[in-house]
This record gives sequence, C-alpha cells and structure tokens, in this order.
Amino acid sequence: MTAAHPAPADTVLIVDDEPDLCELLGITLARMQVPSRAVHDLATARTALLEGDYALCLTDMRLPDGNGLDLVEWMQEHAPRVPVAMITAHGNVESAVRALKVGAFDFVSKPLNLGDLRKLVAKALKLSGRIGTVPGTEASGAPAGAAAGAAAGAPTPPPPALVADSLPGATDARPQRGLLGDSAPMQALRAMVSRVARSQAPVHIAGESGSGKELVARLIHESGSRRDGPFIAVNCGAIPSELMESELFGHKRGAFTGAVADKKGLVQAAEGGTLFLDEVADLPLHMQVKLLRVIQERVVRPVGESAEVPVDVRILSATHQDLATRVADGRFREDLYYRINVIDVRVPPLRERREDIPLLAAHILARLALRQGITVPH
Repeated sequence: MTAAHPAPADTVLIVDDEPDLCELLGITLARMQVPSRAVHDLATARTALLEGDYALCLTDMRLPDGNGLDLVEWMQEHAPRVPVAMITAHGNVESAVRALKVGAFDFVSKPLNLGDLRKLVAKALKLSGRIGTVPGTEASGAPAGAAAGAAAGAPTPPPPALVADSLPGATDARPQRGLLGDSAPMQALRAMVSRVARSQAPVHIAGESGSGKELVARLIHESGSRRDGPFIAVNCGAIPSELMESELFGHKRGAFTGAVADKKGLVQAAEGGTLFLDEVADLPLHMQVKLLRVIQERVVRPVGESAEVPVDVRILSATHQDLATRVADGRFREDLYYRINVIDVRVPPLRERREDIPLLAAHILARLALRQGITVPH
C-alpha cells in the first residue's frame, strides 16, 4: 500500500525489493489499521525518511544498492526518532545481532510469522507514541510491573540513596524513578538508559555489587515499549542448580517427583515484558545452553513437555563479575556471552562520582527525616 506525501504520523516505511513481501507486509499492516509505504532501495528510503515522519521502518538486509545495516546506521544520525526493524533470513543469528548492535529496534525473520510481526509493530508504535493499542495485539492480562516482579520473588526496591522521585523530562503520567546524581558518569548513564530503552536488544549491565544494576534494568523496562508488561527479576545465584530449569522454564505435572501440578516458569511469566537475569555469571553451563535457545528461537520447553512454547520477552542481564574472563576460562559460553551482551551498559561505582556524595547524603537524610516526622533545617 502506498501512502501519499507527507505520510500520516503512524505510517510504516517498508524497504524491500521483493514485491510479494511488500504486498504481504502492506496487507498485514492494513488489517491492523496501520498505513504503510513501500520503497525498494536505500536511496529512496533515505529520501523518504528525510521528507516524511514515520512511526517505524521495516528494512530487508539485502537491497539493490547496499545493505540494510547501512540504513540502520544512517538512521541513528538522520532519523533517530524512528524505530527501525531488520528483516533477516531465518536462522541468520549473526545478522540479527549485528542489526541490534548498530541500533535496530528489533528484527523479524523470513518466512514471516505474522503474529510476531504484529507484536513488533505494536511495540514500535507504542514506543513512538503514535497510537495506543493496535487492533489484535491487546495484552493478555498478564500481571504488570511490580506485581509480577513480587510474584517472582524479585529483590526489594533499591535503597533511596540510588534513586530520585522522577526522571527529568519524563512525559509519562506515572511516577518514574531515576538515577540520582549530576556527575558526568551519571549523566552519561541516564543518556544510555534512554537510548537502549528504545530498543528490544538484549542488554548486559556490568557493575560492582551495590552500584544499582537492578535499578538500571527497571528504568530500561519502565522507559521502553514493554513498560505495561511484567518485569521479572531473577537472581541466578540464589536458585539451586537442580531446581533452576523448572524455575525458569516451568514443568508439567508428573515431570519429576513432587511435580503435582503444571507450573509456569519465570520466562513465561515475563511474557510481553522483561526478564532480568541478575548474577547471570552464576548460571550452570547446562542452563546456559538452554537459555541460548530461548534467546535465539524465542521459545521455551517446560520440563516434561514435548512441545516448545513461543515466548515474547526482552532479556536484560547483570553481574558484578567479568564475563569476558569467565568466557576465557571456559566457565561461560562464548555464544551466549555475545547474545546477552549485544548492548553493554556499565554502572559506575560511587568512587568514580564522588561529587554526587553531598546530593546522595542530603537525599538519604531527607528520606530518614520524613519517616521519623522530623524537619531537617536547610
């Protein structure tokens, strides 16, 4: 389907030289009541993006005048507000990871799964703030945010010294927590959180114990298109090895002694939202293999189940350990390392932002005084 210029605000730009695929995408989007415009090469796509305001760009990898990755990189400078998703060949994991690394919002594989495509478009339009709910993609009623995290045994909220009451410039009506501090490292961290929140790429958060890694993960979730979905936090070092597969992937009744009922795993509990794997370096090697399949194929197989179940979750991970060193030592799979470390975020320790200490101290004092009903003199 072709949209007249200028494009309506919720138009999707399709960049592909296969007429049949363009037609399929156009029909699918039309059924979602989303207008689209198809172009067939990089040059026309760049012109369209400079002239029009698009809600999403879907681009193929191979185009007559270049590579779709070139368009993704170009858009980071010339059309940064437009989410871009890459159409890749089925099983081409390397291309998908490369696309995410250079700034793609997400990817979809050929042959197209129309259900996955609808979910991707809905997330992109929500991220762009163009429309509320796309027909046919309504949430399934899964528990959201804090409630889901609590149900999964998520750690308690971070100490008040790490957070402020709201993010500067936030437009969401709901309260959001932000990283407290005006130092250059904290400003850079806030900018990075804002950038990665616009993507669906896996993010690995590195930092020392107590530096606020889970807070950063929650902010990425709350600032992105999955904010209405659950945030499930899992401490990989706190689950016994023999129970980890059942906890993460669930099990069928009778799968093992004590399995008296079907149980949904934490991965499925995060459906439509974010799964945060804290201390991911503590995952046993046999679980690393299974997690890799979840990330690559977007499916999970409960213990005792013969069929795989599709899942739609974003993976965030964190550890205070050096994953690259563990890879070199053979204690962490290299292929999994590159899949979870598509985008790397480092949380600075307090000693690298000492100028924030007076602000943190004042914030802690104010919180303590409020709890005790004491007025703090200025």
